[in-house]
Amino acid sequence: MTIAAALEREHQDIDGCVEAFLDDPCGATDVLRTGLAALRRHIYLEEAFLFPPLRAAGLEMPVQVMLSEHGQLWRLIDDLLDAVDKEGPETAEASARQLLELLDRHNSKEEPVIYPRADVDLPPEQADELGIFIGMGRMPEGWVCERA
Repeated sequence: MTIAAALEREHQDIDGCVEAFLDDPCGATDVLRTGLAALRRHIYLEEAFLFPPLRAAGLEMPVQVMLSEHGQLWRLIDDLLDAVDKEGPETAEASARQLLELLDRHNSKEEPVIYPRADVDLPPEQADELGIFIGMGRMPEGWVCERA
């Protein structure tokens, strides 16, 4: 599987968790939490492993857009978790819908612009490192995205 395909698969899995929550807010809060943790890990792997070599390969402006949107996503994750914890799952539906819409806009730019370049521009050793992380890596405790 290519890096692009693996990262797109993560997008689909994360979206599926948010969609499951929207289908059953009271019964799928654990699924939502799993999806939000996966989204944070996904943002970490992009910012730590993917974006630096792509910036060096000339994708500075598209990476800047992705970083800005990561900050928006990160803050929305915080808001969504606060709503679930403090007000209950039923009140978090609007935030979950907003997150899904932002993910759709973000992914529709990232998948055709950034991901194909990952398969072409990453040096083999960095591609291997990213592939290993995709398979079993963990985000460092307390890490926060660059623009949060």
